[in-house]
This record gives sequence, C-alpha cells and structure tokens, in this order.
Amino acid sequence: MIDFQLVPTRLEHLLWQTPLEQLPVAQRYAVLIGRVMFALGRDFHQGLLSLQAMSLVYTTLLSLVPLLAVSFSVLKGFGVHNQIEPWLLHALAPLGDQSGEIAQNLIAFVDKTNVKVLGSVGIGVLLYSVLSLIQKIEQIFNATWRIKQLRPFGERLSHYLSVLLIGPVLFFSAVGATASLRSNTLVQWLMEREAMGFLLGSVWPWLLPFLLISLAFTFIYAYVPNTRVQLRAAIIGALVAGLLWQTVGSIFATFITGSTRYAAIYSSLAILILFMMWIYIAWLIVLIGANIAFYVQNPAYLNTKKREPRLSNRLRERLALLLIGRIASDYEHGRLPPDADTLAKACGVPGTNIATLLDMLKTAQIIRRTTDSTASHHLALPEGFIPSRPPERISIQAVLDAVREYEEEGAIAPLTGPVANIETRIAAATSGATEGLTLKNLIDGSQSTSPEHSSRAGQDDLGEGTSVTST
Repeated sequence: MIDFQLVPTRLEHLLWQTPLEQLPVAQRYAVLIGRVMFALGRDFHQGLLSLQAMSLVYTTLLSLVPLLAVSFSVLKGFGVHNQIEPWLLHALAPLGDQSGEIAQNLIAFVDKTNVKVLGSVGIGVLLYSVLSLIQKIEQIFNATWRIKQLRPFGERLSHYLSVLLIGPVLFFSAVGATASLRSNTLVQWLMEREAMGFLLGSVWPWLLPFLLISLAFTFIYAYVPNTRVQLRAAIIGALVAGLLWQTVGSIFATFITGSTRYAAIYSSLAILILFMMWIYIAWLIVLIGANIAFYVQNPAYLNTKKREPRLSNRLRERLALLLIGRIASDYEHGRLPPDADTLAKACGVPGTNIATLLDMLKTAQIIRRTTDSTASHHLALPEGFIPSRPPERISIQAVLDAVREYEEEGAIAPLTGPVANIETRIAAATSGATEGLTLKNLIDGSQSTSPEHSSRAGQDDLGEGTSVTST
C-alpha cells in the first residue's frame, strides 16, 4: 500500500534534491515543469501575482477608454477602425450576454471623446492616461524579470509610442485578414470537403483565436521588459497564456451563464463587478505567462524553493573568485569580455546574485565595464566586464575585501576588547593565507608568486592614484 504521508516528502526530494543531470530526459522535463508550477503557486500564495493583477485592474479601468480612444484614432487613419467593436466582443466573450452591452457602452464613450474639442491640455491628459497604463505594465514585467533599472526616458517614450501606433494596426489588421480568409474561395472549397470541413468548422474557430492571442502575448513578453527576452521563452509563455485564456474564458462564460446570484445581489452593478472580475483574471493569465517565460529563460531560479535565492557569506566569496577568475581569464586569452548573462549561465547562479557581486567588484574598482568612460581605451570591445588593471596587480585579498566591505558605512558598535582581538587575528590569518596570491595565480592555477609580485600584489595601482585598502 502507498503511504500517502510520505508523498510530499518524496515529491520534495525529487523536485529539489535530485540532480537533473542524473534523470532521463522525460523525467528531467517533468521535474522542471513541477518546479515551474511550484514557483507559480509560491508567488500566488505570497500574494505577488494577485497584488500585481489587482493593481493592473485599477489602472486598466482608469485608462481603458482613453486607450480605446487613441487606438480608434490611429485605426481610423488606416481605415480599419470598424474592427475595434468585433475585437471588444471577442475579448469580452467570457462575460456572456453582458459582453455586448459593455462593448457598446465602451464604444459610446469612445465616440464621445472628440479629440478636436479637448484642447492641448485634454489631449495631454488623454495621452498621459494611456502611457501610465503601459508604464505600469512595464514596471510589473520588470519586477517579474528581476530588473531594477528602467529604460532611459527617451527610449521609454519611443517604446510606448510604438506600442500605441503600431500595435493596434498590426493586431486589428490580423483580425481583418482572418475575417477575409474565412470568405476566401479556397477556404470555402476546403470546408466543403468532409475531413477539412470538420477541421475548419470545428477546430479552426477555437484554434484561430488561440493563435492570435498567443501571437499578441509573444509580442508583449518579448518587447515590454527592459531586457533581452529569448524568442523561445516568449513563445512558450505565450502559448501557455493563450491556452489558459481560451480555457479559463470558456469556464468563466459557463459560470456567468449558470449563475444568477450576482444579478440578484448586485442588481445594476452586477455588470461592472463581472467586468472587473474578468479583467483581473485576464491580467492574472498574462502575468502567469510572463513568469513562465522568465523561468524558461532563467532556469537557475528554479534550483531553490525561494523566489529570491540568497547566498551565504562563504558562497559570496567563492562566487566572487569564480567571477573575477572568468573575467580575468577571458581578458588574458584575448576572448570577448563576458557580460552578466554569460557569467550567470557559466556559474549556474541567478542573475540577481551575479549582478550584486559584479556591483561589489565594480565598487572596489577591481573590474569595470567596457562601456564606462574610464575605459575609453577599450571602447572597441563589446559591452562586458574586464579587469580594471593587469591580473598580476590584483590580489586575492582585495577581491575578498571587496565582498566583505561592500556597503560598509560604519561600525555598528565600537570595536574594542575581545571582539577587536578576534577580528584582528582573523584578518591576520586571512592575509597570511592569501599573501602573494593574485589573479594571475587564479588563472594559471599556481600557488605562489615571485617576491616581486608578492610586494606589488597588495597594491591597487589604478594609474589614477586610487587604492583599495585591505583589512
């Protein structure tokens, strides 16, 4: 008999303690899928996905009519504005019979938004409402991708305008092309054939919206975050989100059709309540797809049960030596300077941990970006990291100090008595163990340096009169 009390323990052991390289291919992918599902459940349980979706609901309600008004104006210039109402009906289809009323009300609001009589202030407010929605989406997507740095203002503005001007035209043109395709003579002839008629008549009406919504999700996942998103990751996330959109939409429509309690309880507000519920579910689906795309591109985040993996002080020191060793080795052998993504994949560590350690080494002026102004003589190199000076002039002790002294603004308590003695002994022991060792030893695998290098290794000669002291 199966001891069901042992199932969670065995499942946890399989997910987190079994090395993936030891598993067959099928089981390896099954474990990865299990880890993704656990990560999504963890983020939802902690309230992250739910809070993000609710904040987008609020922003959407404020910006929906201005967004449709701007899109309507753009589409009208291309002669495809008549497609906006059918698209709204399709997007609101899970609301059942209420979708037509909501779509008509939204179109009526849009028709009353006369850009000519708004004036410059009114147009500014209209555009601000729309741009704030796109900015909110970008901020949440950046949080999903663990990105803290925003795009420059000019780049953000150009991205937002591209979404506003190009996105609606492409999407509604695709919808119009789909409608034209259905009336095509060849398609009509194929539908008259028995096998193809079943495929086009039964499967195609479900498959076509799925493909269109997946295409739209792929564009959003690849274009909105402030990072390079692999097309493969964006497509996988979009396909899962598209499948959820179709499936959950059908379930929600069935729920709305079979339930009359909302109308009895909320009376005339029932339409608004159901509309808000569907917007929440829709954004939740979009965010689930974005998270799946992130985990597909960054599997290192699936190696731990925590959302933000944390390193001990020992692991930070070890990882710092691995990073500077890789950077110095590529520099010595004339290879291209590695960037943060390359280093994260090489070490098998999440990018957030790599970014923090690279910042530690940059702050201590042990490494520098090839694009920094202080590295003007390396401007011919692509973007990446290089040592700030020759490897034989960077001591191992300086690397360890860079990790230990990062963001150390002052002592939390006076350093006196036994604590001071212990810390002095630890510092002396560490300095003695690393005496004479430089990055050159780390690259070559040697254990000591010449006396000349030993006397120079502890100096951080940047050529600018700057030095980094060791403890």
